[in-house]
Amino acid sequence: MTVESVPIAANCEIKPAAVPIWQVRVGTPLSRAAAIAGAAIVVALLLLPAIASRNLIQDLIFVFTMLALAQLWNVLAGWGGLVSVGQQAFVGLGAYALFATVSLMGIDPALAIPLAGLLAAALAAVVGPLLFRLEGPYFAIGSWVAAEALRLICAQFKSLGGGTGMSLSPSDLSHMIGLKWAQALFGLRPAAARDVLVYWMALLLAVVVTFGIYAFVRSRMGLALAASRDNAAAARSVGVRTDRIRYCLWIAVAFTTGMAGAVVYLQKARISPDAAFSVTDWTAYVIFVVVIGGVRTIEGPIIGVLLLWGLMSHLGQYGSLYLLLLGALAILIMLLMPRGLWGTAAHRWNLQLFPTQRRLLRRGPVISGRSSSIDP
Repeated sequence: MTVESVPIAANCEIKPAAVPIWQVRVGTPLSRAAAIAGAAIVVALLLLPAIASRNLIQDLIFVFTMLALAQLWNVLAGWGGLVSVGQQAFVGLGAYALFATVSLMGIDPALAIPLAGLLAAALAAVVGPLLFRLEGPYFAIGSWVAAEALRLICAQFKSLGGGTGMSLSPSDLSHMIGLKWAQALFGLRPAAARDVLVYWMALLLAVVVTFGIYAFVRSRMGLALAASRDNAAAARSVGVRTDRIRYCLWIAVAFTTGMAGAVVYLQKARISPDAAFSVTDWTAYVIFVVVIGGVRTIEGPIIGVLLLWGLMSHLGQYGSLYLLLLGALAILIMLLMPRGLWGTAAHRWNLQLFPTQRRLLRRGPVISGRSSSIDP
């Protein structure tokens, strides 16, 4: 058997083959424009106390802390699959930790806020392994029971007011870091200057939580968390440590939720077990904000908290009727817009101010190999 050789012409030219190059993109032109607008809005909010009334400042403290709580519940339930109705446990514990460290130990309120978060994280680290034995609705009920048990425990401390609660005295707050500076800068009384400081703390907390969660869900850990939520067995088969990721997320959310509770009750300067561990104020409203805005979106809780603030400002005077209207609105949106307000709009018009989905884009040809061709 012989092999015949094929002659190649003298003018034979070896041409490289062109194949497309692909790139993974997350950001969009709209998201980059939104980042610039968002930075401008944050700067404007920082300067707002110079012209805003005290009532507006107090309302915005509520908006910022509620936004932080909604974003935290969203990452826990939406991306982590841990639907908790006991987040008021960490809010109340953080608030009581603030009051205990300030009134009993004489620690500056600004320094007591991270300490409150650490105490909430420590509790989460202890009860987490117990609650993680439960799944689905049983986990939700278990978290609620844990919060109620903690409320009863806090009501037993007579040094913290027992079941009736306690207040922070003006002397406890008079040496707060930055208070004298805020008084001199804006020409305010101590109580109003304290509201300005708490306003800045709440704004900082909301911004850090929002952008921190956005960076997290775009990271490899965020992808691993989503995989754990969708199919834990499949995620474990490719090396994802599902239990560790959820446990670390649970502790991180508890830490930040505890700080949010401390900020809320630093502004109120009055606490009681029923208020600090209220499932309506710190879990039902939070779930309402996330559901009507859009679960698993960063923009959804922002839309939801603004809507809640508007409804509370205009309908709060109607008492129980106001709660019925909130419930009816939530049911209506869940039936007609299961993705929420922002989720539906983003799906219909492809709007992404905080894009988290990865897109594969073709960027053009690139030389990656060689092939033979013969010119005639």
